[in-house]
This record gives sequence, structure tokens and C-alpha cells, in this order.
Amino acid sequence: QVQLTESGGGLVQAGDSLRLSCAASGRTFRTYTMGWFRQAPGAEREFVAAIGISGSINYDDSVKGRFAISRDNAKNTLYLQMNSLKPEDTAVYYCAAASRDYFGTIAAGYAYWGQGTQVTVSS
Repeated sequence: QVQLTESGGGLVQAGDSLRLSCAASGRTFRTYTMGWFRQAPGAEREFVAAIGISGSINYDDSVKGRFAISRDNAKNTLYLQMNSLKPEDTAVYYCAAASRDYFGTIAAGYAYWGQGTQVTVSS
């Protein structure tokens, strides 16, 4: 089991950057596929990015070229560097952990979730 805590959200202007962090408890962080999802008001939770245990990475098309996911297994921490932010990126951002055998974009495939951090991008 793993517990996840996000941080780094805030209010920024369009074009600005933010880096989200997700601290994980336990000594098995390296064995999980890790992902970032987001949920805007009135919308379903949607996939943003994922990174596998070997470092394989997948992005949603809406963030390719602007966002970068990374992990530091020594620090049990997942990151999401967000550049060139747009108002449509406004959402609560969640980190999530899935079994090492899962490397997908469906929220139901992730067993563990953080509480979320708010990102608001003004125009």
C-alpha cells in the first residue's frame, strides 16, 4: 500500500509554469506505475501523464510538449513540470499509483490516489 500527497498547485497566469510534486510513503514506490490526472469542475477525471517503473512515459495529447512527468525513486517523489499553462489546464490535479503491470490512461486502473492540488490558470 502507498499513501500519496500532492503539493505545488496555485494560481498563475497563462503562459506561466508550475511544478507539482507527489510524495509517496513506503519503500515500494519504485514498483508502481505513477500517473497524473486532473478534474475540472463538472468534468470527469482525465488522464494527463504516466511514467512506468522502467521510465517509459505517456502523455495526453493536450499536454504533449508542455508538461513533463518524472520520478525520483530515491526520494519517493513524482513530479509534473507544467510549462506554457493555459486557462483550460485549470483543474484539481491528482497523482495516482498503479500496479507495475498497468501502464494505461484509465483512472480505474490506478489503485491509490492523493487528495489533489488545485491549479488555476487565469487568462
